[in-house]
Amino acid sequence: MVRGAAAASATARDGGARTELLDAPLGHNGVVSADRLTGRLLVATPQIEEGIFHRSVVLVLQHDDGGAQGVVLNKPLGADIDAVLPGWGEHATEPDTLFQGGPVQLDSALGLVAVDGRAVDGVQQIFAGIGLVDLDAPPAAVAAKVDAVRIFVGYAGWSPGQLEGELRTGSWYAVSSRPEDAFSLDPAQLWASVLRRQPGQLAWLAFLPEDPSVN
Repeated sequence: MVRGAAAASATARDGGARTELLDAPLGHNGVVSADRLTGRLLVATPQIEEGIFHRSVVLVLQHDDGGAQGVVLNKPLGADIDAVLPGWGEHATEPDTLFQGGPVQLDSALGLVAVDGRAVDGVQQIFAGIGLVDLDAPPAAVAAKVDAVRIFVGYAGWSPGQLEGELRTGSWYAVSSRPEDAFSLDPAQLWASVLRRQPGQLAWLAFLPEDPSVN
């Protein structure tokens, strides 16, 4: 499911690599829970001020006792997909560019597809509406049976207990996902749009300026 010079399976753990997070407590934390977060979104809090995780939205692909893995959904690279994976570019959902899925294994690629529950050769459904695609499968054959395709380089990885600690210290809001989040046509607005649909005060953060010093 993951392909590259240093290919790894989508469930391979980042054996201790650390995510680029700040440690200062935020004060108001979103949903903090030790529950498994597979299939949910991690929305970066304002505590994360720089790096790939700044205003990021991460889809958690797997979370268990061995750690967690996911992909950042809203960081398009503007790079040509066919330069890395010939044949996939014409089938990718707009914007049809490579996305950076995280800081781990940037020499590997991972593909997500929108599925409706039917079995598709070369696709492993991982939760409702979302599947991992074998990037060695014929692109046209896969694309004909799925509703959307997005290609990522790299992924986000957390060692055992690391994600739980980052939730406690206020780095992330854990919220429900929708299948269309992984294939947003406007990834630059995904952080704000996910927050806007949350209940209560959490929705107000969607209107926070990029530069907090701006009134």
